[in-house]
Amino acid sequence: MNSTLKSAWYTIGQLTDIPRLGAKVVTFHGQPIAVFRTQTDDVFALNDLCPHKGGPLSQGIVHDHKVTCPLHGWVIELDSGSATAPDEGCSHTYPVRVTAGKIEIEIQNMAVIEPNTETLST
Repeated sequence: MNSTLKSAWYTIGQLTDIPRLGAKVVTFHGQPIAVFRTQTDDVFALNDLCPHKGGPLSQGIVHDHKVTCPLHGWVIELDSGSATAPDEGCSHTYPVRVTAGKIEIEIQNMAVIEPNTETLST
C-alpha cells in the first residue's frame, strides 16, 4: 500500500443529492464531514461537530449561510465554521466546488491511498 501526503479533490455526489436547506454526511479517514446546501444552491463543508459540545451539525437547521446546532442552538457560519457572537469557537471547513452538477470536496494534507476507495463513504 503506497500512501503519500497530498491534497486531492473527491466527488461526493450530485448537487441534487442534498435537499435545499439540507445536509449530507460523508466520512473521510474516519472524520465525518457535513456538506450543506443553501436555498440558493451554495455548498459548504465542515466537520460534523459543533465547536461547543460536539453536536452533529448535519442534523441542524440550515438558514441563510448558517446552521443552528440541534443540541444547544449555537449558530455556525457555513463559510468560515465560526460560531456567531456571543458564542466562540470554530469547526474546520473544507473547500468545495460544484462542477457540472457534481459536488467535489478538497481534502488537504492527509494520507491518501487511492481516490474513491473505502476511505471516502457517503
